[in-house]
Amino acid sequence: MSEIITPREIPIISVEDAMVHFPVKQSQIQRLQGKPKQFVQALNGVRLELSRGETLGIVGESGCGKSTLARTLVGLLNVTEGRVRFKGQDIATLLGRARRSFNRQVQMIFQDPYGSLNPRMTVGQMLSEALSVHDMRPKHAIPARILELMDLVRLPADAIDKLPHEFSGGQRQRIGISRALAVEPEVLVADELVSALDVSVQAQVVNLLLDLQKKLSLTVLFVAHDLRLVRHISHRVAVMYLGEVVEVGDTETLYRTPLHPYTQALLRAAPTLDPAERGKNVSLTGELPSPLSPPAGCRFHTRCPHVTDRCRIERPVLTLKATGQKVACHWA
Repeated sequence: MSEIITPREIPIISVEDAMVHFPVKQSQIQRLQGKPKQFVQALNGVRLELSRGETLGIVGESGCGKSTLARTLVGLLNVTEGRVRFKGQDIATLLGRARRSFNRQVQMIFQDPYGSLNPRMTVGQMLSEALSVHDMRPKHAIPARILELMDLVRLPADAIDKLPHEFSGGQRQRIGISRALAVEPEVLVADELVSALDVSVQAQVVNLLLDLQKKLSLTVLFVAHDLRLVRHISHRVAVMYLGEVVEVGDTETLYRTPLHPYTQALLRAAPTLDPAERGKNVSLTGELPSPLSPPAGCRFHTRCPHVTDRCRIERPVLTLKATGQKVACHWA
């Protein structure tokens, strides 16, 4: 794991009680009946900080809001309520040159290396476009910079003249990384970076990302569902459940002593190579509640083995514990 580049300071990105709700399309009959509009509550009061130079891992079940959070941080989605700040400034207020600067400094690498690249453009054309649009280099210096980017992501120089369909999945993901790096960002948001790749290729891409972070002093938000992978790459981990952050803390502390019942259940359910532990791996019981009508109080109370009446009524907030973790749980 790479070391944090700078001491803790004002967060480079902070999320303050962010909510993202998507309206559900009503049928004509529902409108005539005067039924109230429904909203998918993708994010609900998320509080999070990303420090300069660190890797923050985001984990949770499918549908918990990980990808929505990632897209919100890069400005692809607007918050319904709350704020996302970059270097202390609310990104919703950024306009013109300031917005272009933010878009350059916070780059996203998408999950699908097949769908995120233009199939009709060569690698060189894609990188040249990114360099030109953001005025990263004078025109005569662009070819040399493209060669530098190929070397950074460990692709051969002849890749420049090839189309995306001529590459493997791992190579395409490297191209996606090079395109993000072309504009010299400070923050990379990696949304399920390796989930579409073969296991044999995943380690290569993850190790590449770690090397790039150290070499370029990058700050990384790493969204994944593979708990072992997140432990390997992250300095801190945030656990999400039904649109909320329920626990966040230093990686090794959180993995050794998880405090939230949901975090404990996730870690118990993770695959293990230890035969003695296999029988203890019990997955979560019950179904994930609908984000259209989440339960009152603690959203995990419908599946929690420690539920009390207080959990059903009062929503817990992230509270700092003696271990350094922040946990949203009355029981913890």
